Amino acid sequence: MRRRFSPGVIAIIVIVTVLAVAITVGLFALLDRPSTDEGCRVTAAGGTLDLEIEQAQVAAAIAGVAHRRRLPERAVVIAYATGIQESKLYNLPFGDRDSVGVFQQRPSQGWGTPEQLLDPVYTAGKFFAGLVKVKDYQDIPLHEAAQEVQRSADGSLYAQHEENAKILAAAFTGRAPGALHCWFPLEGGETPVPAPAPAKATKELARTLGAGTTLKAASRRQGWLIASWSLAHAQKYGLRRIGYDGRSWTAEGGEEQGWTADPGASRDAVRIS
Repeated sequence: MRRRFSPGVIAIIVIVTVLAVAITVGLFALLDRPSTDEGCRVTAAGGTLDLEIEQAQVAAAIAGVAHRRRLPERAVVIAYATGIQESKLYNLPFGDRDSVGVFQQRPSQGWGTPEQLLDPVYTAGKFFAGLVKVKDYQDIPLHEAAQEVQRSADGSLYAQHEENAKILAAAFTGRAPGALHCWFPLEGGETPVPAPAPAKATKELARTLGAGTTLKAASRRQGWLIASWSLAHAQKYGLRRIGYDGRSWTAEGGEEQGWTADPGASRDAVRIS
């Protein structure tokens, strides 16, 4: 026996269904977009990319580890494209089977413990250790180099992120000065901002770039790498001001201000406070 619905009931069902779909799509769009009161933006020759602060911190860690290992920018581009595909550059505590972290590496495959793989510095080191074993990795197509390290189900997917990875690499390796801008509210935001802890920031910087690292810059490019790393971690360590190479950034400047001229900012060392 078939039940028939009146046209009015059918119309209500259609409206409810459409609204449910719209709400679901809206939620996914919202979750995939950096929040308006805090975030980061990279502006380089290839274009502009918006990031969440966590993504910027991961990107800074990867660039720092590459610098410590004296790897070329191409290695950073390959790592970024891989990380974007695997996790969107988030430090994920979950994944397919036992995969975790930025590169979704699996403890059962010998990459390390789950705790180690949730450390972007450690996991970037493991990725680069695999990458440098790939013959001619700087010259072969990006997706082939990445797949040699990852051994994923479909390595061709890495290729689609190459251009965005190049934009990120220009900023976080220091090749494009002042290409990164981050902003966050000092009070009332989603993430509480601690009191300024520049000593803790410098200690973590040294862990990333290598023992003995300070805020001194051996080259202008290294200085901007350190400045970008510091900016990506400014919220975490409560940094209010970063100065380098005739420019400075302040937390009070918000989303609109970015880096501004500062004649007192030396090129010899990055200043954080």
